[in-house]
Amino acid sequence: MAELTLLESVNLALHYEMTHDPNVVVLGEDVGDNGGVFRATVGLKEKFGCKRVIDSPLAEALIGGVAVGMATQGLRPVAEFQFQGFVFPAMEHLMCHAARMRNRTRGRLTCPAVFRAPFGGGIHAPEHHSESIEALFAHIPGLRIVIPSSPQRAYGLLLGAIRSNDPIMFFEPKRIYRTVKSNVEDDGAALPLDTCFTLRKGRDLTLVTWGACVVESLQAAASLSRRGIEAEVIDVASIKPLDMATIYKSLERTGRLLVVHEACQTNGVGAEILARAAEHAMCLLKAPPKRVTGMDTVMPYYRNEDYFMIQEEDIIEAATALVEGWK
Repeated sequence: MAELTLLESVNLALHYEMTHDPNVVVLGEDVGDNGGVFRATVGLKEKFGCKRVIDSPLAEALIGGVAVGMATQGLRPVAEFQFQGFVFPAMEHLMCHAARMRNRTRGRLTCPAVFRAPFGGGIHAPEHHSESIEALFAHIPGLRIVIPSSPQRAYGLLLGAIRSNDPIMFFEPKRIYRTVKSNVEDDGAALPLDTCFTLRKGRDLTLVTWGACVVESLQAAASLSRRGIEAEVIDVASIKPLDMATIYKSLERTGRLLVVHEACQTNGVGAEILARAAEHAMCLLKAPPKRVTGMDTVMPYYRNEDYFMIQEEDIIEAATALVEGWK
């Protein structure tokens, strides 16, 4: 095993799958000669050539449309958008074509495409480079939404996404691209999609999160443990479809639910999780479910970014109130 960053794990998964499946192609802005804006595709063009690693114009609509066309004709494209906030020009292709291809053709055609994009704040970038708008894509029938939170899960989930016959939005939390390292075995083993991962066991509350917020959530859980509160931490990983079964089983043990996400609060994925828990697991709850989220504002410029970003203390405060205020 090698100790890799999340970014290096993405690159490793692409190398593995392109080596073992000649139908996998990579396309996007600067993915070839420059290895992409974050160097996630570095080395691919040298190994696999310009027919399988395609530098596109600065045109997101083109990237989305070409990827859909490739996918319907037997290829497995992995398209990169430089940032999640740049996806909007391609939305017609994603919403109206990729997501509906199987239904529209009554199963005659599928769209096995992966659309990669870095997302989230924390790197002092402008707003379109820092958005967390996963809930927007989760609202679109036909798309699956996958968000890794560690190098191991980035490797395994990306392999699973490429091998899937569905169009998948694969959002990578760039704040932890290089700050989180762990051992990753390049064995080609895909992780299951549509499945939550329980990262820490607990008895007092269930802390549900995803993306970069997993880091602060685990730190908060460790701090809470020293105060006598044991939080069970669940990484959602695939927010569409949602694996609520794992969350319900956790609530059977803890009886309290706290959801943490960086995206804006209103109509966020956290609201959906809380709604389902209230609808299907109300009898398990010892206290009203709670959220810690980003603000309902545009991502601020870097001097005010820390006010928007969720801190460990925010999670500790909410978890403590949820446990001690509802004994």
